[in-house]
Order: sequence, then C-alpha cells, then structure tokens
Amino acid sequence: MSDWYRKSFGDDYLLVYKHRDMQGAYDEVKRMIEWLQLSPGADVLDLCCGMGRHSMALNDFGYNVTGIDLSEVLLSEARKLDGQHLVCFLQGDMREVPLEGPYDAVVNLFTSFGYFEDDEQNVKVLKEIHRLLKVQGKFIIDFLNPEYVISHLVPFSTRDEDGITIEESRRIEDGFVRKSIVVKEGAEERTYMEQVKLFDLKRFQEMLRASNLEIDHVYGDYNASEYDRELSKRMIFVGHRKG
Repeated sequence: MSDWYRKSFGDDYLLVYKHRDMQGAYDEVKRMIEWLQLSPGADVLDLCCGMGRHSMALNDFGYNVTGIDLSEVLLSEARKLDGQHLVCFLQGDMREVPLEGPYDAVVNLFTSFGYFEDDEQNVKVLKEIHRLLKVQGKFIIDFLNPEYVISHLVPFSTRDEDGITIEESRRIEDGFVRKSIVVKEGAEERTYMEQVKLFDLKRFQEMLRASNLEIDHVYGDYNASEYDRELSKRMIFVGHRKG
C-alpha cells in the first residue's frame, strides 16, 4: 500500500469517478471564494488538482491558478478541459512541490491528504503548504470526517459504467479507511487500492500547528455548516500561514 496512488490514479480512475462534474466544482468554489476573501487576480495553487475541475472554476472566477498533481493521466484530462491554456498544470509530488511561490492561497480538496503510512510524510505536505504561502496567505484543506466515515461505511457496492462492472470494497483497518476497487471488463479484471489515514480533529489541529498553519474555521460541508463530530461528512479547514 505504500505507493498505491501511483497505480490508482490512472485511466480507470477516470471511469470510477466519472460522476464528478463541473457544476459541483463551481458550487464549491463559490463558497471557497467567500472563505478566502482574495482580491481579483490573486495567485492560487490547487495542490493535487486531479482532473482540474476546481482549478478551472477558480480561473473562471478571476484568479491566477496553478494546478499540480502526481498523475500524468489526470493532468492530461485537466489540460483537455483547459482548451485555452488558462491554467498552468504541472506534475509534482505534494511532499516536494517543484515550485517556489509564494501564493495568496493554497487549496487541497476532496480528501487529497493522508495517503501515507508515515505521519512524517503527511506532515511534509502541510509544511509544503506553509512554504508555498505568502505570510498571512490563506489555505483550505477539505478532508473527510473520520467519525462519519466509520459510522456510515458501506462495506461493498457495485455498479455498471458503459458495460464495465465496478466493485468497491471498504474497510477500516490500522487507522485507515481502505478501499479495494475491481474493474471488470469482459474476461479482464483490474484491481486498485486506495487508503486515507483517519486523522481526527484534534490530531489534525496538532499537525497544522506544528506546520505553523493557523486555523480560522472548521466547516462540516460546503454549505458552511459548523463542524459536528458525529454528523458532518467533511472537515474543511480554512486558515492562514503564520509569520
């Protein structure tokens, strides 16, 4: 599982997560704009930008956007979406971002955190966010809510996409939520693994403080609901870089 993400974010990822749409990204970015309070033309880094939905939405709202991701497959999709080359999409590891910045804001969305077995590696991501931000620069980290995930876990689901069967098995194990994905296409089967470490609110706060990132607010969803340990689906951290 140590480098599961190198295999999982490939061509089949586009099939497994094809239900994500631009409208959802626009709705989320509208709320992010209210939280970030940035000036028009501000420099924003979308860290782990994936297929570029949020990067493109941020650009449409008037920001100068850079998107970075490890997966060339997902970056290729992002560049297709960006037919006018409005966003700078680059390949890179979120633990060692090949950029200097500084940025007015860094956003890390849709649980693109907690991938690594070693906490030190996860904290390196937060320290990179600190390094890349201007002093008092803003950040948003959109993470799952561990308590909700544990209490609402669906152990198994299956669906068909264009004649291809997708089976997903989920379990809580060793402090992670782990998912096995089997893609069945005719006689062929392809298997992928995903995992996210279940950091609770207290532990996440500790890691942010250790990285000199100050939390201004924690929301439970993109409707700006207050975070509730048992009821909220998300933990969305909004904050700034300490001097």
